[in-house]
Amino acid sequence: MPLHIVCPHCQVTNRITPARLVDQPKCGSCKQQLFNAQPVSLTAANFDRHISRNGIPLVVDFWAPWCGPCKMMAPAFEQAARILEPRFRLAKLNTDAESAVAARYRIRSIPTMIVFHQGQEVARQPGAMSANDIVGWVDAQLLDSITP
Repeated sequence: MPLHIVCPHCQVTNRITPARLVDQPKCGSCKQQLFNAQPVSLTAANFDRHISRNGIPLVVDFWAPWCGPCKMMAPAFEQAARILEPRFRLAKLNTDAESAVAARYRIRSIPTMIVFHQGQEVARQPGAMSANDIVGWVDAQLLDSITP
């Protein structure tokens, strides 16, 4: 059964078989790679599409540019993206720029990571973490139910 994967470049939803996730699939519309081992930048305009239309879990880092722990965790989150893709999509949302989305999810402290699957919040983790801790925490959430 094909998975839906939202392109991080043009936001078009693509259908990919789970076995093809590791084959560096490209978007059928813009022809760019669907996974580039980098967190996707989310905005209010594309947030709902990414959390509800991706067939793989989405891990969102809610952060702000002035936040020291957020700045410290940014390289670890990027490293975790390289390890976790394509089983999980990692994304970042700037809570200063997108305060309405942050308020909707009652983000009280940053950084906060939330795992979404099929449009639903599955897990939440406040505080900065190392890359290994991020990978371990994310792997523990849904790994058994979504391995390609």
